[in-house]
Amino acid sequence: MVPNDVLPEFIKTEDGTKLAFRATAATHPGAGPGIVFLGGFMSDMTGQKATVLESWAQKSGRGFLRLDYSGHGASGGAFRDGTIGRWLSDAITVIRHVGTTVDGMGSDLVLVGSSMGGWIATRVAQELAQPDSNLRVSGLVTIAAAADFTEELLPNRMGPEALAQIRDTGMFEAPSQYASGPYVITRDLLEEGRNHLVLTGKLSLDIPVRLIHGSADPDVPWTQSQKLMEALTSPDVELLIVKDGDHRLSEPADLNRMIHVVAGLCDQLSTSSAASPAR
Repeated sequence: MVPNDVLPEFIKTEDGTKLAFRATAATHPGAGPGIVFLGGFMSDMTGQKATVLESWAQKSGRGFLRLDYSGHGASGGAFRDGTIGRWLSDAITVIRHVGTTVDGMGSDLVLVGSSMGGWIATRVAQELAQPDSNLRVSGLVTIAAAADFTEELLPNRMGPEALAQIRDTGMFEAPSQYASGPYVITRDLLEEGRNHLVLTGKLSLDIPVRLIHGSADPDVPWTQSQKLMEALTSPDVELLIVKDGDHRLSEPADLNRMIHVVAGLCDQLSTSSAASPAR
């Protein structure tokens, strides 16, 4: 739940689903790129990484956005109705809305994606790179990126009996150590995810990318981030492996590392922008 002292705002999708978000405006002129945090599978925007990053952004005068996909947190809709494409659309809907209403969020953005959010952030960057987009993603940071997990990880993890149940009934409830209830894995989630795979060929994003992953991640092996690094065509990609790091990467040292990486990327982008001719 979102704390009462930080009530979310809402925007409706075309089908009427209410999407919850929390956006804060830039307070320093020329503060640099706005920051967007995208959470993971069955996570919400009240998690430590989102709120710690928001606090840092506010102190540094940067615009910031965190949000809940449909079926997550304070947003409407049912989780079992979600797919990668639906949650990608949710993220873009909120990002575009905030881009026109919140100072510091209407031009250059740095996306920070955790777990599934790393995959979503990568796809958002692709979508906003289209010629008709008014927004521009300038940089990308992922934490334990679960790129293509519906294709490369889930089927093998669930096994033949669970896959048979999904085929016959359309869904399977998998136990979770990260949520109070089970993960609901649906046929639509697995099948629709194939429309958004990013590791099957060259991934054309000409932006700096920073990938953070724990070497002891039991849920998403660090090799998923390595695959993402190898797929990206950008020459400015760094993979940071945290020795013995878990999937959450939410210990104080992990949170400080995240802020350090995001801050460094933002400083790099601000320096590069200042040295470049006005667009």
